Formats: sequence, structure tokens, C-alpha cells
Amino acid sequence: MPRTNVVAALIGSLLVLAACTTASPSSGAPSAAASATSTASLATSPTPFPAAFQSGVPYAPTIDPADFVANVDNPYFPLIPGSRWVMKGEGESAGEVTITKVTTDTKTILGVVCTVVRDEVDADGELQELTFDWYAQDAAGNVWYFGEDTAEYKNGKVTSREGAWEAGVDGAQPGIIMPADPVVGVTYRQELLTGEAEDMAKAVQLGASAETPAGSYSDVLVTEDWTPLEPDVMERKFYAPGVGLVMERGIKGGRGLNRLTEFVQPH
Repeated sequence: MPRTNVVAALIGSLLVLAACTTASPSSGAPSAAASATSTASLATSPTPFPAAFQSGVPYAPTIDPADFVANVDNPYFPLIPGSRWVMKGEGESAGEVTITKVTTDTKTILGVVCTVVRDEVDADGELQELTFDWYAQDAAGNVWYFGEDTAEYKNGKVTSREGAWEAGVDGAQPGIIMPADPVVGVTYRQELLTGEAEDMAKAVQLGASAETPAGSYSDVLVTEDWTPLEPDVMERKFYAPGVGLVMERGIKGGRGLNRLTEFVQPH
């Protein structure tokens, strides 16, 4: 798989964490042993992580539009226009419905043409949140997250736009939403606007399985997602190849469960 200039520009400053790291995701920092991993370990990963997290190292990805491709076809995060996912909440999330759709719209950010994804969250039939996310894939297969236009609603009116950000605006920087080759134990940034958007993730299992009303899935990637802005909250996400997100479960700060009930993908 080709390495992009995006990756190459960061090899000198970002070290991939060893798969055996014992860091606690809630801390947002790797263990001292993982931080000391030599640059030789970078070459052992199938694809280096251009957004890999290392404590004390400034995060400054270099974005070259020439490194990006037209389509997002990462098997764990495919974004084919017209695709639609419906997830319904259970337990603490009962009554919540999330509808995600890949639109035909695009938005150019930092010179990169991004796919626009519409994400709607309803609770008991009432709109709670509406977000437009912007994604693009580099030539190595990493899916980058370039920002979101988000709004929270109550009684049909916008009550907050907290969390909205766009790469290149007010110091915001893009991150990786899905690596080309997930490596268990590696922590990576999904976004960065200090104090506003600081989501991070770590692959914790490959080859898992997931049961949902929409079907049974194997070869599932499991990640743990959190933000240093809410250190007491963490969720585990399950991605099936060819489908994408099929389940998410709160494991800290709540035990809500959302599972895929419908998936439509144009052929």
C-alpha cells in the first residue's frame, strides 16, 4: 500500500505506540515504555499512523491535497453516496435513533475535497442533534476527519452548536477517523481543536464478532473512543468490513447500547 506525503511528513516526529502498550485510554497518554518506542517500530506497522498520539509531541499533520483520492472505500469505513445506516438505542439509550446517510455533496477543506455525511439523532421521535461531517481518504487508505457542522435541538429549535469545527479554522486540525491498517494498542487523534474537539481512539481488538438486529458480523474491528475533555466517559465501537459502524456501547460514564437495525448501500 503506498505511503503518502501526509504520512512521510510525520514519520520524523510521531512514533507509533507499541501494540503491547498498557496505557489507559481514559488518561489520554501512553505509558512511559510505549513513549520510548524507537522509530524502528514505525516500520513494523502495516501502515504508519499519521495521527498517532505521543505525549509531549506537538500534533501538526501536513495536508497535501495531492495525497488524497476521490472515494472513501476503507473497508471499515466505506462512504458510498446513498448509503444509509439506522441505529437504535437499548438500555440507557432506549428511545434514541441515529440515522446516518452519505450525501452526494462535497466540501473542500484545506484544498481537499471531502465527502459530506448527514447524521441525525432523534429521541422519542424528536430531533435532538443534526450534524454534517466531512471526511476524505488518503492514498494509503486512511480516512481523515476534517470537521463537522453540528447543532443540538430542543422543541425544534437550535440550542447549541458546541463541538462544531473545521480543519484550518481557529487552529483546528484534522485527524484519522479510520486507519488503513488498524494496529491493536495504537492510540490516534480523530480531531483537534483545543478545548472544543479532542476526540481520540485506540484499536483494542481485531477479528471480533457483533450481533445486531441488522445481522451478525465477523472480522469486526473494536475501538475505544474518548476525549480528554470528558475523562469519565468512554465508549466502545464495533466496525464490520464492508459496512462500517454496527454497534457502540458505553463502558464508562454510561452503559447505553446502540445497534444497527438497517443498512442500505447502493450497488
